[in-house]
Amino acid sequence: MEPAPFLHDIAEGPDGARAVWLRTADGTRIRLGVWPAGSKGTILMFPGRTEYIEKYGRFAADLAARGYGLIAMDWRGQGLADRPAHRRDMGHVVSFDEYREDVAAMRAVLAEFDLPEPWFLLGHSMGGAIGLRALYDGLPVAGAIFSAPMWGIRMSGVLKSVSGVVLGLSKPLGLDKRFAPTTGPAEPMVFQDNPLTNDREMFDYMSGQVEKHPELALGGPSIRWVDAALEETEALMAMDPPDLPMLAILGTEESIVESAAIHDRCASWPGSRLHIVDGGRHEVLMEAPERRNPILTLIDEWCAEVVTVARKTG
Repeated sequence: MEPAPFLHDIAEGPDGARAVWLRTADGTRIRLGVWPAGSKGTILMFPGRTEYIEKYGRFAADLAARGYGLIAMDWRGQGLADRPAHRRDMGHVVSFDEYREDVAAMRAVLAEFDLPEPWFLLGHSMGGAIGLRALYDGLPVAGAIFSAPMWGIRMSGVLKSVSGVVLGLSKPLGLDKRFAPTTGPAEPMVFQDNPLTNDREMFDYMSGQVEKHPELALGGPSIRWVDAALEETEALMAMDPPDLPMLAILGTEESIVESAAIHDRCASWPGSRLHIVDGGRHEVLMEAPERRNPILTLIDEWCAEVVTVARKTG
């Protein structure tokens, strides 16, 4: 592993954070960030689309205060990881199996960091789809937490009506590397009516990171990415749930992923728990303290419960 840049000036996380470069089996360079170890265990953070390691600096500080370490990924195509050759500011993969290669590269080096166990997955948005697939692939965690997981993609009625035609024709016509309909290049975020958070301070924290380091910015997904995402979420939802404790967290003002898919998956997952955040938007971990702090307490207590049950039954 080679040392990689870590943008301490924007992370606002615990001291001692570092990053390393990893190479996947197909030669893609991705970035792994590691915060100091915690006495209670380690959270394996699988970020969402457009995200990057430093976005979770404050969250890492919240977890450290409760006794947990954190690692996070720059998936291929975002953050400081390798970007698509045809357009750097576009989210693009041919298949979600490419993200499985990223997870495999991460798993290959986890032992080298001596991360305290137990390990828990925390998958946000797109990372919730990648994370659920990783559970089926045997990710060695004691339990899984999902924040607004992308188990279905919310589309407008118009886009849903034409998506099959657009996706079906895009590849034969050589259009699948273009931005998906209604999306485009990265634009500055505006707080008013944003779908991410109600909290102005956290919004400024997130938008300020990209303003200071525009190399982190990412625009919309390609048509092919959308096709791959629909294929993956459909496949995941058709599978029996993993035999693992699971906690899902969802805001009532969710407008990016499909809330119904989350309710359906939780209903079919024995022993799972769905926690609804009244008034929460897509970034429930980036809401104001009055919403965020109860979530942090919930995560801490849930992880402790998982450990207790495992000891009694183990």
